[in-house]
Amino acid sequence: MKKTALALALATLCGTALAQAPAPDSAAARLQAAPVDRDALNFNMESVGKLLETSSAARQIDASKSDAAMVRRDRARETYKAAQAALAAGDLARASQLLTETRSQFFDAVRAAAPEEVTAKKYENDYKMRLESVNALLGAYKRVANEKGSAVKGVSETVAQIEKNVAEAAKLAQASKYKEGRAELDRAYLVAKAGVSGLRSGDTLVRSLNFANKEEEYHYEIDRNNTHQMLIEVLVSEKRGDAMVQGFVAKARELRVKAEAAAAAKDYDSGVKLLEESTAELVRAIRGAGIYIPG
Repeated sequence: MKKTALALALATLCGTALAQAPAPDSAAARLQAAPVDRDALNFNMESVGKLLETSSAARQIDASKSDAAMVRRDRARETYKAAQAALAAGDLARASQLLTETRSQFFDAVRAAAPEEVTAKKYENDYKMRLESVNALLGAYKRVANEKGSAVKGVSETVAQIEKNVAEAAKLAQASKYKEGRAELDRAYLVAKAGVSGLRSGDTLVRSLNFANKEEEYHYEIDRNNTHQMLIEVLVSEKRGDAMVQGFVAKARELRVKAEAAAAAKDYDSGVKLLEESTAELVRAIRGAGIYIPG
């Protein structure tokens, strides 16, 4: 079964806001199962030790005199000692896991040392990264729509919605309200991603990519369905839903449950078809909530 190469690439590259467990035999699953390299682990152990004791972040914790920050760093130090012990015992997997926990605990300490400063910078960085993703996705959406020509309806409305969200986000960013601006960009991102997957529907323009099997196609359709579900959640939170919209959503959920049941029975062919029907119901709900996307 062939699908639009660009849409699939974008779905894979940009990801979704919902965390999904890696599919069996996926690259992520293979990476997680890969043996830990001792040399790399030794290097990481040394780097984390410096992070804890001599980095600028460590000095920031010392200067803050924050009891909460000190307690968190002490916890990170204890976890680090456990990681060293696991490495000495030859338990490389355990040592690697404990190093990851050490980093997480240490950055908790950093946030406690200067919560407002660290959080504000994170919001700004998140905003900038999301803006790059939105601009890339919007550009791709315009290109695909242009290739498909006048047969596609609602492209101008979709682009206008995305650009409106981006403009609102820019105003908020100018006022240093990066968290609120990121929320606007998240809406734009979901509209753009849903729009791209809508252009994919029934596409005969680009069919150069083959799925290895129906299971791979099923996981792609799960991603598309998740994207539309997230957009619906945003619209409902803005109180733009009504009884008609909720009816479409309920039908979509029913079809999604059936699709998952089919996949559990290894009937991926039926699972793909049911997911496509579920996503079509979500498209109707999105349009009913006032945002037109192809599909």
